[in-house]
Amino acid sequence: MSNVELGFGTTLSGKSVDEAVEAVTAALSEQGFGVLTTIDVKGTFKKKLDVDFQDYRILGACNPHLAKQALGEDLDIGLLLPCNVIVHDAEGGAAVKFVDPKAMFRVVDLPALQGVADEAEARLRKACAALG
Repeated sequence: MSNVELGFGTTLSGKSVDEAVEAVTAALSEQGFGVLTTIDVKGTFKKKLDVDFQDYRILGACNPHLAKQALGEDLDIGLLLPCNVIVHDAEGGAAVKFVDPKAMFRVVDLPALQGVADEAEARLRKACAALG
């Protein structure tokens, strides 16, 4: 495990992964994010590798206004988009973890992106807090 903090999250007690994905999608929407992609890791591993894995989803979340600002600074920023959220089985419920945009943007030296990263982080933290 890395010592670098890549994100922040919570556990939704008594919730299935499906229920958590629904709650996360709603909380993201309240903060101006849409879910562009959903990767079903369990299903993909089973289909492609014939390996059983826990229920694990990766949601690709995007706030179009923030994405436009970031891409306006550097088109290569698209390599760091969208903001991923993971949802997976956890003891007693579903674990949810949001990527920290500041951690992602540390790989580039573009001071103009600091405000975008700050706003994205604040909105994602509000979405996380709304989950309880």
